[in-house]
Amino acid sequence: MIDVNDVLQLHESAVVRWHQQPVENTYEGCLGLVCQQHIFNFELWHQEDIARSPNVSAEQIAEVKRAIDRLNQLRNDHIERLDDWITAEVERQGIEPQDGARLNTETPGSAIDRLSIMALRLFHYEEQLQREEVDEAHRQRVRERIALCREQRRDLSQSLRELLEDIVAGRRIHKTYRQMKMYNDPSLNPYLYQQQKLAAK
Repeated sequence: MIDVNDVLQLHESAVVRWHQQPVENTYEGCLGLVCQQHIFNFELWHQEDIARSPNVSAEQIAEVKRAIDRLNQLRNDHIERLDDWITAEVERQGIEPQDGARLNTETPGSAIDRLSIMALRLFHYEEQLQREEVDEAHRQRVRERIALCREQRRDLSQSLRELLEDIVAGRRIHKTYRQMKMYNDPSLNPYLYQQQKLAAK
């Protein structure tokens, strides 16, 4: 259904490429969705860096905050789109849950999102090892964190493989869980709809 090794390779190679070349999605199908979701995480990561800078103005922080909200919404939308793709593939293959099949606490789309973030984290930790102005103690802390990140990535990717295998075999039930973010919806965010009411008076 989804080759987890292909996902890992896409995440890792794209992060390196996008730090040297324009950000673009050259994939199709399911991997196209994986790549687009990865793009939103890539852009989010760098907006978050800006947001924490003490040298940016209040106006810039407001712009960054709006960008973070927009990108986070798109990121969550694409987690759902990945899960919807799996739902469609389950239906296309005629996979039916076995008696006693169980749900999982995390969907494959959510796990792929976490692997995307881990690829970004590893890239930026490895960048730290190239800094000339830091001391050996700093580098050693970074090496320890890289080792832990790699272990977590191995564990998560293996868990994702097992989840996908269980879905295909009917041992796990797959569902798309809707994030239903409220803050970006003017009809659900109290501040926004109250402001609209005041403006209408």
